[in-house]
Amino acid sequence: MTNAEEYDDPELYDKENGHYIPELTLLRKWAADRQGTIIDIACGTGRVTIPLAETGLQVLGVDVHKGMLNQAESNAAGLDIDWIQQDCTRLDLSVKSPLIYSAGNSFQHFLTNEDQDGLLSSVNRYLEKEGIFIFNTRFPNAEELLQPETEEYWRTYKDGEYKVDVSTISRYDALQQIQHYTTIRRYKNSNDEAVDEKRTNISLRYVYPKEMERLLGAHGFEITHIYQDWKETPVTNESYEMIYVCKKTK
Repeated sequence: MTNAEEYDDPELYDKENGHYIPELTLLRKWAADRQGTIIDIACGTGRVTIPLAETGLQVLGVDVHKGMLNQAESNAAGLDIDWIQQDCTRLDLSVKSPLIYSAGNSFQHFLTNEDQDGLLSSVNRYLEKEGIFIFNTRFPNAEELLQPETEEYWRTYKDGEYKVDVSTISRYDALQQIQHYTTIRRYKNSNDEAVDEKRTNISLRYVYPKEMERLLGAHGFEITHIYQDWKETPVTNESYEMIYVCKKTK
């Protein structure tokens, strides 16, 4: 795999992200009157998959990263969830779904036009007639893209006996519409002394709203809603995120 350094430590991923699940209310709303298996694309460690399954829904998790899926299976603690390791641009599944979703801005990991085409074609293929596809992606506003190429502090959290200061360095390639991030984690002891440092790299593709409209339409989707958050707030020019709710039309 390439572009996967941020996911090479699934336990660290869960420590930093595992309790953040703003997607649940909206996904439950759309799943409420639908029968069949719901598919979580790029499911990771099951951050969203598992809470949905705990409500009694039948959920299938798909991800290309074996380590993340192993962690997901461990996190699921006996829940009836199928975990499948596949490239989401070339899905080969045994079921169709009334609802497919992708959370965590995973759409941005599909860096090329070919990758995006493959993903959307796969999703369309495994959606039932008039099925729903829900996903999110960061809004390409100026503040998001035109960050200085210098280290910027992000946040601090506790990891056992250590305090972890997290900062990032970003560089935007406007021709490719790709933001290249380096994440720096500095581990400090109780005396606030640095004892370790870890750096990981990741690249994320940005898509503009009118570009996304054309892309989804070309792959047989109608956009029914666009929100700036999972609380269904309408998107604006100042938004940081776009949540798309799309219906398969062909």
